[in-house]
Amino acid sequence: MLRYFPQPGLAYEHKKRDYFIAAFTFFCVAVCLLADANATLEKQNALGVCGWVFLIGLLLGEAREVRMQVLIAVAFATVGEHFASPYMGGYTYRFENVPAYVPPGHGMVYLTAVALARSGLFLRHARRIAGFVVLVCGAWSIWGVSGYAQQGDSVGALLYCIFLGYLFKGRSPLVYLAAFFITTWLELIGTAAGTWKWAAIDPVLGLPQGNPPSGVAAWYCLVDAVAMAGAAPVLKTLSGLAGWIRIGRLSEDVALQRAE
Repeated sequence: MLRYFPQPGLAYEHKKRDYFIAAFTFFCVAVCLLADANATLEKQNALGVCGWVFLIGLLLGEAREVRMQVLIAVAFATVGEHFASPYMGGYTYRFENVPAYVPPGHGMVYLTAVALARSGLFLRHARRIAGFVVLVCGAWSIWGVSGYAQQGDSVGALLYCIFLGYLFKGRSPLVYLAAFFITTWLELIGTAAGTWKWAAIDPVLGLPQGNPPSGVAAWYCLVDAVAMAGAAPVLKTLSGLAGWIRIGRLSEDVALQRAE
């Protein structure tokens, strides 16, 4: 983990845009999930439209690579949502569907993790933030398997270990740290409001899991890792296709000129 952490004591620039993205997403998550607690399906769909508008607006100021990362995160997370919720029943939304605001919401959550990871706050205090996250999430996991929790959470403890793996071995620990804050925020609000509920027994492992599991951030880290790893190859492929298209058009133009 220390290899990929910024050097302590250096002066890092605070960019208002990064903090705006984070604050805006934290606010939107709370409003959306609380509004959906008693919403009709029509209102849920309207929240989805708002989510796409907000996500597109936030992406306008981002670099091409970040935009591609967000698109990959949305696609991968959406497939994962349909597999984990309606198909496997790991957790269930109120209408037993995947709400329309979930895909753009994943995009905003990923973008928030990226924005916080590059912010002056996280760059200056990376090790302190890492220590805080490891201790808090660790205490939460221990509570889940201690017997004092209302609902056992062996899955959460397992996910916490996976989360530590991302943090110590992953190439973007600051993104994973930032993901912990935004994902914990949305999971606690969503489950408290009854927007979704995690199954008491995980359908795959057969182990008890909390509502939400303590190490749930690990699932979002997987989305983040796929998005960051996939953006460059996709952009390279698209650039190659664009080059072939340009060559094809030039060949057609040359052929037409010769024919004339």
